[in-house]
Amino acid sequence: MIYGERLRVFLHAMDRPDAFFDDLRMKEEAEGIPIIRKEMESFLQVLFEMKKPEQILEVGTATGYSALRMASFAPEYGRITTIEKDALRAEKARGAFERSAWGGRIRMIESDAQDALKDLEEDSFDFVFMDAAKAQYLAFLPQVLRVLRAGGTLVSDNVLLDGVILEPHTALAHRDRTIHQKMRAYLRALRSNDALVTSIVPIGDGAAVTVKIS
Repeated sequence: MIYGERLRVFLHAMDRPDAFFDDLRMKEEAEGIPIIRKEMESFLQVLFEMKKPEQILEVGTATGYSALRMASFAPEYGRITTIEKDALRAEKARGAFERSAWGGRIRMIESDAQDALKDLEEDSFDFVFMDAAKAQYLAFLPQVLRVLRAGGTLVSDNVLLDGVILEPHTALAHRDRTIHQKMRAYLRALRSNDALVTSIVPIGDGAAVTVKIS
């Protein structure tokens, strides 16, 4: 979406090989399981180097790739809490955690995110990675902000919806209009909140990077 194919290939060619994650990515992609794009992976690594977060929350585990990647980027004392409601994906994620060197840093909550978030302590996370059902981002936001500490960072992935977000509502197929409306409402909520500073970064499928200032 954001990069032309030639630039994408150029950037990926410069990546350092990592046997564990390269193999895991290949298997997930072969099975058609959506995982974070390579551009987002590199972007998260840069943010982790800058912020050195100790307590990280992920909303949307899927099969565990991004949780493991963040655990590998985090400082040794960093801990990941990740939420997944789909039992089959959660089971696959547990297997990936057990096979890795970083699984001991990850706690998975198998529950609907709306319920799980309510049970987490206020101001308990330095960093939140939002990568769940896109139509639910806005519904999750109040609880995400409750558990995010002042000065903490929220990264919301895939906010450009493969370009759909840029189209006028009337130009979309009916099936795309609900998620279009909800994502636009989510971005407005981030940008209009005086307690937040948000930038939309055109990387991968677009990321909203938000800092909670109060």
